[in-house]
Amino acid sequence: MLWVLICYDISDDRIRLKFSSELEKFLDRVQKSVFEGKIRESDLEYIKNFASSLIDYRTDSVRIYRLCSSCSTSTETIGYTVFPISHFEDEVI
Repeated sequence: MLWVLICYDISDDRIRLKFSSELEKFLDRVQKSVFEGKIRESDLEYIKNFASSLIDYRTDSVRIYRLCSSCSTSTETIGYTVFPISHFEDEVI
């Protein structure tokens, strides 16, 4: 499993909604246009292909950052925060 951060700038509302809905199947939304979480390489390839077929290359962009495990646990948030379920899935209470 990979830890990734995906952010996007998509101008068309319909396309943006379609892309974010697809991302929600795999990752946790942490900001309006930012998703993060653990994902299989095959699912990441699917997302990349989906984005490539969907966006307008003249106006839109999708950025994908692969993060190391220790990087993902040292994330800092200032202001409103969302605690994705996947951050706690291995935690035992």
